[in-house]
Amino acid sequence: MAKKQFKAESKRLLDLMIHSIYTNRDIFLRELISNASDALDKRYYLSLTDENHKVDKDQLKIRIDLDKENRTITLTDTGIGMTQQELENNLGTIAHSGSLEFRQKLEEGASDVDIIGQFGVGFYSAFMVAQRIIVETRSATDDQAYSWISSGEDGYTIAPIMKEEVGTRIILELKEESDDDKVNQYLEEYTIRSLIKKYSDYVRWPIQMEVETTRTAEGKDEPETVRELQTLNSMVPLWKRSKSEITEEEYDEFYKSKFTDWEKPAKVIHYSVEGNISYNALLFIPAKTPYNFYSADYEPGLQLYCKGVFIMDKAKDLLPDYFRFVRGLIDSDDLNLNISREILQQDRQMKTLARNVEKKIKSTLEDMLKNEREKYEEFFRNFGLSLKFGVYQDYGMHKDQLQDLLLFKSTYKDEYTTLDEYVSRMKEGQDQIYFASGETIEQIRRLPQMEKVLDKGYEVLYFTDDVDEFAANIMMEYKEKKFKSINQGDLDLDDEQEKKAKEEKTQENKPLLEKMKEALGDKVKEVRLSSRLKSHPVCLVSDEGLSMEMEKVLNQMPNQNEVRAGRILEINPDHPIFATLQKVQQVHPEMIGDYADLLYSQALLIEGFKVEDPIDYANKICDLMIRSNQN
Repeated sequence: MAKKQFKAESKRLLDLMIHSIYTNRDIFLRELISNASDALDKRYYLSLTDENHKVDKDQLKIRIDLDKENRTITLTDTGIGMTQQELENNLGTIAHSGSLEFRQKLEEGASDVDIIGQFGVGFYSAFMVAQRIIVETRSATDDQAYSWISSGEDGYTIAPIMKEEVGTRIILELKEESDDDKVNQYLEEYTIRSLIKKYSDYVRWPIQMEVETTRTAEGKDEPETVRELQTLNSMVPLWKRSKSEITEEEYDEFYKSKFTDWEKPAKVIHYSVEGNISYNALLFIPAKTPYNFYSADYEPGLQLYCKGVFIMDKAKDLLPDYFRFVRGLIDSDDLNLNISREILQQDRQMKTLARNVEKKIKSTLEDMLKNEREKYEEFFRNFGLSLKFGVYQDYGMHKDQLQDLLLFKSTYKDEYTTLDEYVSRMKEGQDQIYFASGETIEQIRRLPQMEKVLDKGYEVLYFTDDVDEFAANIMMEYKEKKFKSINQGDLDLDDEQEKKAKEEKTQENKPLLEKMKEALGDKVKEVRLSSRLKSHPVCLVSDEGLSMEMEKVLNQMPNQNEVRAGRILEINPDHPIFATLQKVQQVHPEMIGDYADLLYSQALLIEGFKVEDPIDYANKICDLMIRSNQN
């Protein structure tokens, strides 16, 4: 029995596979099980098409045996087996697989045959844990059985053996345990069960192993430990079953166990697509925000399967970032995988799949918003920030597809409203969507600027999230209605008569306003009479461009150079304080600077800013109170 050498290119590829291509040693079992499943598929198909090769479907299975004493893992299947020539072709020449050729020969017939071995060279990943591999196989079309034995790069031998059963037995003689090579774990039942659950739970054929279990025999009081043969995989994926056959409880339990959540999901999205790329999808929207959702520790992405075989845990490319809250999985027969099945090629199929998933999630959310409003509002409380950030990200590339999913609280019944609902309630002639920003709704309600806007009958959106103004700036407008902050720029709320009266008053008091601006210096861009105040004395607004709320957010960011909005101090000409200012201007003009500084500090506090010099501010108030008493 002469030893044969791998071809030169095969030898190099084998070295790459053992040391480079497979970055996760655990997957050797997935690869061997996938090949066994492939062999079972072939034998099942053969039994359907050839009367001479009939086989009971219950006989088709995979078995795993662990031998700690001899340090071996044995994987046995009752599949189609291999002839001597097939052994030479499939195992002697690396990167060759009979599955692709087999699939090309399939004609119309059994529609439920799945060939997953076409990926090719996964068998050799076993050399990551094994120092020697023995393959014993007998083909369903040949009476003679053969063995294939190899220790890796030094070549292989093929010899005839005695084997009664059709199928293949692979014996892995494990490497010696070392500090750098922890292989003993693969001799533990728990490890094998865990790997099968993770990677091969939905292989269509039963995977069996003799395991230790505890049970109480009939007529006995004490439990006893016994060994029994158990099927370790569930075989039929939930997502491949008809939706009409699945109960809500089954969906809930699957989600909770698969994605480690105590709560049942808020929404289940289960569907299948057939076309250029066919796939089954089972997606879930969680009921609560995960504790680490907004931290760097949270890993978004969908689980990816190919023909029921687990490929990747967090396939980020299948979900846009603004839908990162979705959990679930995709199972497709049509994906192109690289040699290790670990890295997906960035090809047209993947991009098409991602677009289809995104459209389905969006349509589901739109349906929730339309038909399950209460449930959608609860979802938005949990994950609305993701949608808002999605509008802002990538320079607004996604705003058109997300803006109709946004909700904001507003002065209209203090309830959630969509932008479309807001626009439908706008007053005749209103051409702007008004909003006000603040930390809380209660704080916004008390803003001096709110009073007159509401008095004019306009609805105001409450912007309480940091991202709200940034998103509004990216959208710029909705249905040709521009977004407008009530504490920024000119609101243009006055009618013609009010505008004329304000202009006259401004001209009359120009020296007073100029002196206040001079006293405040570069703290403000302008001091002017206000058309937005009704009963309040003063307010601080920003010029067009950067708002004061955006200033706060940006200055809280790490490594951010300080920015400052252009501030404008507005005074209510109809408030008694203005009459006081006019009087001080006539009698004690030297005090105008102190009054201006006090009013500016008050306006800062109203807007949620710190007073620049609290001690000076307190002293000026005391001085003013003393002077007022003396007068």
